[in-house]
Amino acid sequence: MTQTDRPVALVTGAARRIGAVIARRLHQRGLDIALHYHRSLADARALGDELERARADSVKLIQADFNEPDQPAQIIAQIRQWRGRLDLLVNNASSFYPTAPEKLSTRQWDDLMGTNLKAPFFLATAAAPMLRESRGAIVNLVDIHAERPLKHHPVYSMAKAGNAMMVKSLARELGPHIRVNGVAPGAILWPEQEMGEQLRRDILSRTALERCGTPEDIAATVCFLALDAPYVTGQIIAVDGGRSVQQ
Repeated sequence: MTQTDRPVALVTGAARRIGAVIARRLHQRGLDIALHYHRSLADARALGDELERARADSVKLIQADFNEPDQPAQIIAQIRQWRGRLDLLVNNASSFYPTAPEKLSTRQWDDLMGTNLKAPFFLATAAAPMLRESRGAIVNLVDIHAERPLKHHPVYSMAKAGNAMMVKSLARELGPHIRVNGVAPGAILWPEQEMGEQLRRDILSRTALERCGTPEDIAATVCFLALDAPYVTGQIIAVDGGRSVQQ
């Protein structure tokens, strides 16, 4: 397979954590990776070098701030210039932090809504022409809290609820040539902000499997929806150890 024949995936927020694991798994499956990052340049370079050692000329690093409205279109333009094709968009990038309603700033609102809802939507619409040509797919990282709000995180939960509806709406709008699905993680990686041990135990006690999942669980589900499920669209798979079936 020549370089121009290899399928291409855009993974947003791919430098670290779950995004990096998704990028690795897709690369192992033979996709070249447009690796988006915002501030994590060192991590992005390290991951890019790792993937390049496995397969030369297979990675493009793309820096973008999703709070800038022109960035989605510019990202897609860079990919068109790089390879002229796009087979998969993984909307993984996300801001996450608590927001007390009475202290919420417009900057926080714009950031949480922008990264979790606005940017994924405009990336999807900008990517649609190339995805249509390749009969490609979109996979959004949603959240189990799109259905059950997370205390102290109302704006984040609202944004993810919109993201979940985006999956279903775009599946209708972009079919039959583009499939759109979502993955809703539960307790996979604890937030980088401080979280007490008692809270962690409480969360796991309400999870049927009583343990955390791993980023590999999420990456495997993304790969299933993107590459192995040609008759699945408009669906969101909860990868949460049974947390969403508990009270």
